[in-house]
Amino acid sequence: MTKEKLALAIIERMKKEYPDAGCTLDYNQAWKLLVSVRLAAQCTDARVNVVVQDLYARFPDVASLAEAPVEEIEAIVKPCGLGRSKARDISGCMKIIQEEYEGKVPDDFDALLKLPGVGRKSANLIMGDVFGKPAIVTDTHCIRLVNRMGLVDGVKDPKKVEMALWKLIPPEEGSDFCHRLVYHGRDVCTARTSPHCDKCCVSDLCGKNI
Repeated sequence: MTKEKLALAIIERMKKEYPDAGCTLDYNQAWKLLVSVRLAAQCTDARVNVVVQDLYARFPDVASLAEAPVEEIEAIVKPCGLGRSKARDISGCMKIIQEEYEGKVPDDFDALLKLPGVGRKSANLIMGDVFGKPAIVTDTHCIRLVNRMGLVDGVKDPKKVEMALWKLIPPEEGSDFCHRLVYHGRDVCTARTSPHCDKCCVSDLCGKNI
């Protein structure tokens, strides 16, 4: 089976297994997802979802967060770890959005990459979830699973994995497929234990077992 056919087969299985999979960060506006994805670095989405409630209660919009002292932001987001650098990035990001984009998150991939603390993974998440555009989000789950499944061969660099998947995954499937990999990676194809292959919906297709 070619990698292209393998990818399509895995996508269909994942659709049936996780029909409602979506982003596990809570947000109702684009700028909030931008904040949350920065806080999620080396932190669980569940914790981020709790911490941002206090952040948004204190700073409810882009303008107020852009004007907020970095120290106040840091005090609130500290439970997410790396508080100082995350607070600095969030502050800088909101300032640029407020001053250069009239308070709105840009829907351009390259523009997103120029924002403080925004890398390819974050930019792809915003493009896919907020703007409904083709996206491949290569987080740790995605990288681990596509290597195990055989869609890529021993590639660990996030950008290289992303580039390889663009050639295999139909553009309209990329964003949802990556969300499904997160669910699968947390519940079945886990990192901290042996993968639960007996519960896996793609075990017969998986490169680990073939």
